[in-house]
Amino acid sequence: MARAKHPKKEIEKALTHLEAQGWTVEPKSSGHSWGIVKCGQGCSASVWSTPRNYGNHAKQLTRLVRKCPHA
Repeated sequence: MARAKHPKKEIEKALTHLEAQGWTVEPKSSGHSWGIVKCGQGCSASVWSTPRNYGNHAKQLTRLVRKCPHA
């Protein structure tokens, strides 16, 4: 089953990029975050549903790929 899409297109594009790099995206059903991304080796980050700045949050998510020491 395909995951739910993030409502903001900038963040959805970043999530698609992370998935293409082998990261997993796990949407959450409750709480303040929309979901979590994991590299599979220990790195993880929260994906916010309503960040203050959507563009910056998307950049932070794509930056994870470069900073992951497990790549």
